[in-house]
Amino acid sequence: MEPLSTDEIARYQRHILLPEIGGAGQQKLKASRVLVIGAGGLGAPVLQYLAAAGVGTIGLVDDDRVSLSNLQRQVIHDTGTIGELKTQSAVDAMARLNPHVRTVRFEERFEISNAARLLAGFHLLIDGSDNFDTRYAAADAAEVAKIPLVTGAVGRFDGSVTTLKPYESSADGALNPSYRDLFPSPPPAGLIPSCAEAGIVGALTGVIGTLMAMEAIKLITGAGEPLIGRLLLYDALSARFDSIRYKRKRSKAAAE
Repeated sequence: MEPLSTDEIARYQRHILLPEIGGAGQQKLKASRVLVIGAGGLGAPVLQYLAAAGVGTIGLVDDDRVSLSNLQRQVIHDTGTIGELKTQSAVDAMARLNPHVRTVRFEERFEISNAARLLAGFHLLIDGSDNFDTRYAAADAAEVAKIPLVTGAVGRFDGSVTTLKPYESSADGALNPSYRDLFPSPPPAGLIPSCAEAGIVGALTGVIGTLMAMEAIKLITGAGEPLIGRLLLYDALSARFDSIRYKRKRSKAAAE
């Protein structure tokens, strides 16, 4: 792995002091390539914390532009970037935060038709999208590509996050669950209102997005226990976290 420069050692000193990360873990972060779907409410803290953590290459997929109503929660953007492509605004913000991070922009939507191309060369996928079509496309594509997926969702005052590695087996020899084991199919169209329809508290996306970034750092460095087979739920109004375990429902033959 590429060694850390003197500037990087000083920048990441608090990471390097942690036995669970150390210099070796920081080098893993530098060597990693992470693709993030969305530069919105969830993607904003994910991108900020991954850039601050020293992830070497961050890819960003988003086809939207910054609008005034985004700024209540999409904190990687600011008033001066209204009207800009979110990818450009986010990449500029990451460059200001950490010049050591390389970025790759994709001004398009993540779909099954382009998933293989977008994922090529990346080691980890983080889904911060706000629609079910993209969530299922991301989950299916990551499973086929055999790369980990960290996915989160938010609504009004509630959020959730989980980590998926369905192509690997757990300690008991059973295949890890997939996204479709947790959510077999999307809900009917119109059943769950969008944030634009129902509203959302801005700080909630910061909580869930930061948890997603933490999961990514754990996966890259090998620290701790990722949320594989566990769905972490957060209720902001009651300030309560809960965790639900879920298992594989499909056979290995069916998965293959």
